[in-house]
Amino acid sequence: MDFGFSEQQRDVQNLARDILNDNVSAQSLSQYDDYKAERFDRDLWNKLAQAGLLGVAVDEEYGGMGFGFFELALLLEEAGRTIAPLPLMSHLISAALPIQKFGSDAQKQQWLPGVASGESLLTAALSEAYNDDPAQPWLTTAKTEGDTLVISGEKTNVPFAHIANRILLAAKTSDGLAVVLLDPKAKGVTLSAQQVTTYEPQFVLTLENVRVDAADILAVGVDGQAAMQWIAECSTVALCAHQLGASDKAMRMTASYTAERKQFGVLISTFQAVGHRAANCFIDVECLRLNTYQAISRLDGGLDATNEVQIAKIWAGDVGHRVSYAAQHLHGGAGIDRDYPLWRYCLWLRHNEIALGSSAKTLAKLGKRIAAGEAFCS
Repeated sequence: MDFGFSEQQRDVQNLARDILNDNVSAQSLSQYDDYKAERFDRDLWNKLAQAGLLGVAVDEEYGGMGFGFFELALLLEEAGRTIAPLPLMSHLISAALPIQKFGSDAQKQQWLPGVASGESLLTAALSEAYNDDPAQPWLTTAKTEGDTLVISGEKTNVPFAHIANRILLAAKTSDGLAVVLLDPKAKGVTLSAQQVTTYEPQFVLTLENVRVDAADILAVGVDGQAAMQWIAECSTVALCAHQLGASDKAMRMTASYTAERKQFGVLISTFQAVGHRAANCFIDVECLRLNTYQAISRLDGGLDATNEVQIAKIWAGDVGHRVSYAAQHLHGGAGIDRDYPLWRYCLWLRHNEIALGSSAKTLAKLGKRIAAGEAFCS
């Protein structure tokens, strides 16, 4: 059995890598530091759209390539390798993919062509204060009034909400969850800017009796609960893929530095302690790759992947932390010099470690499931 990538997967990965490497650099990223400019490269966004990559997992009838979740995750990995200033995860994974899977024909026709062309921008509100589980909202509630839903509550850390056409979010109802596509310009919606260490534009989304018409309701009740669980798992694995790319880049950046840096006239890469530290980073990254790809593969195949997703997220947090720490250590003072690019990767590795549940939280969830006989890990 061939466990390697298919030809189409290699093509997607190589195309994404070429475009992102050619258009993202330490110099281009520096313009967004300290919020000097909005962290969104629209020219690069258009180039990905023209190459068909924004529609890699969109059905061909809506202008996409018609590939699957695995190909889309490979795009996210390459975005992590360059920490590209693009809303790929929120737009493609957390919002567009659910529309394609759970949306009505009218919703697909309304949004998916614009997703593939880059003309529409979607995002998702997955977090609440003190709650990073997208599938279990407790601060956002919805009640039914005729054919509409009336939603109140608050979401935090919503990326690119100020320029999004729709925001996917879940609200708790009396019989499950409601998953909707919220118009950020609707009456009762308030956006408050947040500042985060990655400089990505994020917002607190406050909802006060916001009416959502039937045309913007994706799923409700038990169907809404199932949909949000799937969205949470896909988004978590996409985060792991981004972490994989960023960790791999930080590791290779460190290997290159130690192969050139001399101490006492000797390359520090020849020091045994340095070699062992770098080797541990390589092992860590490859373990993260294995666990992430396994979770992606199961989700792509429509299989139950809760165990694999949780294991991948645990590895993503731990590996990102260890690689960041080792990279800073082996670089010495250069690692924290803002004229050198490593510090940006360390911030993103920390961000991805915490987002959608830290390693400790995720490990506790997995442990409870194992103790209850709901999960079996060998």
